[in-house]
Amino acid sequence: MRFIDEATIRVAGGHGGPGCVSFRRETFIPRGGPDGGDGGDGADVIFVATSQLSTLQDFRFRRAYQAPAGMHGSGANKAGKDGDNIELRVPVGTLIRNSETGELLIDFTEEGQVWVACEGGRGGKGNSHFVSSTFQAPRFAQPGEDGTALEIKLELRLLADVGIIGFPNAGKSTLISRISAARPKVADYAFTTLIPNLGVVQLPDLRTFVVADVPGLIEGAHRGLGLGTRFLKHIERTALFVHLLDGTQFLEEATQDGEDSFDSAIRNLTERYATIRNELRLFNEELLQKPEIVVLNKLDLLESDPVLVERAQKALRAKICELRENAPHDLEPMVISAVSGSGVNELLGCVDSILQAFRLDRQNNGIKVRLPDDLQLRVK
Repeated sequence: MRFIDEATIRVAGGHGGPGCVSFRRETFIPRGGPDGGDGGDGADVIFVATSQLSTLQDFRFRRAYQAPAGMHGSGANKAGKDGDNIELRVPVGTLIRNSETGELLIDFTEEGQVWVACEGGRGGKGNSHFVSSTFQAPRFAQPGEDGTALEIKLELRLLADVGIIGFPNAGKSTLISRISAARPKVADYAFTTLIPNLGVVQLPDLRTFVVADVPGLIEGAHRGLGLGTRFLKHIERTALFVHLLDGTQFLEEATQDGEDSFDSAIRNLTERYATIRNELRLFNEELLQKPEIVVLNKLDLLESDPVLVERAQKALRAKICELRENAPHDLEPMVISAVSGSGVNELLGCVDSILQAFRLDRQNNGIKVRLPDDLQLRVK
């Protein structure tokens, strides 16, 4: 199944059924009078959020949804049957906008959330409703009313607690497969991940959180380069970023001949880090206000030289402090190996501490997140 996260469709409520023009005809009742029944109401178009779906694939080919009309009224004051409502299921995390004005109509954030997009038209009154003392034989009835219609745009924004970001081939897919049951494609070339992947992380005390592996970002992503803005939007809902840096390229540059090879490797690593932050800023400046943990991945390639690892942490920490204008926490930048699992448990512990603080503050009416003293990661 392809990952479809946008669709534009037209929905319309059903037409109300027309009322009936009828007169009572029975033996020995020569003047029975009007007995036309009312038409049935048109059906509604209803959207329901469900966690059983993860894509808007169902709306890829069918772009118009017309709800059934109400049935005609009939004689003997029999009302027509109401139309059966159309129920359209969308993934939790879907936003629906008016395609013409861009106005946000509904944001589905909870399982089972219901929204009536278009109401059906009211059924027409039969001629029995128009009888009066001076008008005893009306020969007309009301037609049914039109249902409302709307052209809407559906946008899927994944609901995840943590977003793993970084350049292509930094090891994001390997990390999410290490910490969760998600099994994204893993290969040694760029842009292996073409769609976001979600994984549920379960901690030893049975608490859980959801992680999203976002396809690799490159310079110009906010303009649509690479996989561009198509997937940048999926990290807007996350509470925390794990910013993954590739240790392979750093190792190659730092071990080259030359006195300044280490400084050059740190400078290039910092530039790649700054590039991703700049893309986040250009796409949505509020993304820089989210807490983040900087992680140097592929420790299995570096652990043979612990002195180099220590020097890299110290130098990169100073660069992070300059870019974010605040002090990183004691363990940042963290050094892990998503392949061997080294350092991963410590990373999950930091992530869990930040998420607990975030959830606590959200319960307190959305007050600014106050992180633990040793996890002051708020960026400016």
